[in-house]
Amino acid sequence: MAEEKILVVDDEEHIIELLKFNLENSGYKVLTANNGIDALKLTKAEIPKLILLDLMLPGMDGYDICKEIRKDSSMAHIPIIMITAKGEELDKILGLELGADDYITKPFSIRELLARVKAVLRRTGTQYVDKIYKFGDITIDFQRHEITKNNNKVDLTLKEFELLEMLIKNKGKVMTRDFLLDKIWGYEYIGETRTVDVHIRHLRQKIEQDDKNPKYIETIRGIGYRFNFGD
Repeated sequence: MAEEKILVVDDEEHIIELLKFNLENSGYKVLTANNGIDALKLTKAEIPKLILLDLMLPGMDGYDICKEIRKDSSMAHIPIIMITAKGEELDKILGLELGADDYITKPFSIRELLARVKAVLRRTGTQYVDKIYKFGDITIDFQRHEITKNNNKVDLTLKEFELLEMLIKNKGKVMTRDFLLDKIWGYEYIGETRTVDVHIRHLRQKIEQDDKNPKYIETIRGIGYRFNFGD
């Protein structure tokens, strides 16, 4: 495995040392930052494959960092796993709303964190059987992980892209929330079906003409979602 770069952002030195040690032992190159300004500079300069981002940072917190990354087209594609001491549902949902791909709550298991990191990076290299797919005014290049609408680039997070890919690969079929959680997130995400709903809402806002009356991604009440556009 080539040394894939992971940026760890945390203001607790022992957390940085713990993550750096274990990630490097797993074959990754680790960059570190203990504040938001340095985190954004490193992200822009190094374009890491993944960011482990603590929420509670001095000055610019993890939410603000996530927003800045998602606004910049050169960084918007980088997957983010938020790390937080908070366990409340609202904190998790807010992180997802702002574009985080995943979260893990302190104290966490190193084995679990490494499993999530590996799952995200493994999926990053996954290619779709057809390189180009078009529907309506949308064009998707699955090999490049690029999407345009009316020839304008649309920035999707890694999870949003994977979710759209899964729906398209199974177009016409009803995908349950639990199925999507298992396939996209790659581990047991018990009871967190709201995660799927948040990402579906973001997708609709980015690709639908009217996200309140979606044409492409249909809600199957009480079950899940279905992609409704042919080749």
